[in-house]
Amino acid sequence: MSETDTARNVTGEDEVVDLCRELIQIDTSNYGDHSGPGERKAAEYVAEKLAEVGLEPQIFESHPGRASTVARIEGEDPSRPALLIHGHTDVVPANADDWTHHPFSGEIADGCVWGRGAVDMKDMDAMTLAVVRDRMRSGRKPPRDIVLAFLADEEAGGTYGARYLVDNHRDLFEGVTEAISEVGGFSFTVSEERRLYLIQTAEKGMHWMKLTVAGTAGHGSMIHRDNAITELSEAVARLGRHKFPVRVTKTTRAFLDELGDAFGTELDPEDMESTLAKLGGIAKLIGATLSNTANPTQLGAGYKVNVIPGEATAHVDGRFLPGFEDEFLADLDRILGPKVRREDVHADKAVETTFDGALVEAMQSSLLAEDPTAKAIPYMLSGGTDAKSFDDLGIRGFGFAPLKLPPELDFAGMFHGVDERVPVEGLKFGARVLDRFIDAS
Repeated sequence: MSETDTARNVTGEDEVVDLCRELIQIDTSNYGDHSGPGERKAAEYVAEKLAEVGLEPQIFESHPGRASTVARIEGEDPSRPALLIHGHTDVVPANADDWTHHPFSGEIADGCVWGRGAVDMKDMDAMTLAVVRDRMRSGRKPPRDIVLAFLADEEAGGTYGARYLVDNHRDLFEGVTEAISEVGGFSFTVSEERRLYLIQTAEKGMHWMKLTVAGTAGHGSMIHRDNAITELSEAVARLGRHKFPVRVTKTTRAFLDELGDAFGTELDPEDMESTLAKLGGIAKLIGATLSNTANPTQLGAGYKVNVIPGEATAHVDGRFLPGFEDEFLADLDRILGPKVRREDVHADKAVETTFDGALVEAMQSSLLAEDPTAKAIPYMLSGGTDAKSFDDLGIRGFGFAPLKLPPELDFAGMFHGVDERVPVEGLKFGARVLDRFIDAS
């Protein structure tokens, strides 16, 4: 058998694990300031894999090293609205000393592929590549055009990735009306008879903020009533301890209703403790979607122990629910007080869509074909994705990176966590589901 014939017999399921490992081995750490290695090497890797099967990918570099790859696959019916499948290739940094296996090794151990990006989101990048390569080799056209986008900079807000392409190359997305991407389609096991797959239909908005307090500089030995550090510290402590009120959006209400049906009991969002206790490893993901949040993440002030500084600063990661941005900002100003100046470092909107239509039906049917216990349900993501940028083009976004997970795996803890890993069988399952989904979409 020739090498060409052998390659043609390779399926997406066969390739997906190696593709994921190779992507993880490309360090694309994003520090938010261009000091990292950038995504250029990953963009070239993706472009090479797509070109090998006859596609014509384009690489767009928004800043030296900050590169994204885009390609379009012609469908059986190009007159139909197109589908966007997008993923990001950058990852948050990782300290190798903290990890069981090196974060950029892509090592296989205990039935999982380990490494930074294994679930956020080089797993979905690999699944997409694997399925597309298989379909191109076997000559299986999708029902409609598909635009593939492997993007830079999502972990720092998407300025040099999705946002750059939307602002400067929107023609790439001509005719696209729907999209799928990360942090959705993963399983939550209720029982042996029922496995729920959470589809992301909404995500919170963000205000990454810098807080500044100006005071009077002076000698550290003197009594000082106008200390910027003291004032800021008190404000940050108030904010960090504040419990924002529960606000149940349409998406979260639908999620709780579906979950209640699965458990055979009504779930009360006002009773946070008992509700979240039923959710196991996904409690972290869901708990933060019941209210606005604001978490202090950085502090800065002073340059010498005996000098009272004239200014102190802090950074806060703020997230607001769809429809509750004004309430969130008003609460912030009330909690912080008049002496604290608040300014956005990065802000973006919340997005929310309904859980209906042919695309949702395609998700459900493709999951059910591979898992007879599957049921797709909507949920809200507490973080943000590149779907915010594509929403500006009128593209309806869903999180659908299908993974069948062991019940004991702390999936939520994998995101930006130590020892991030994805099950090998989960990757293969995802490739099969994604292939079916493309046919059904």
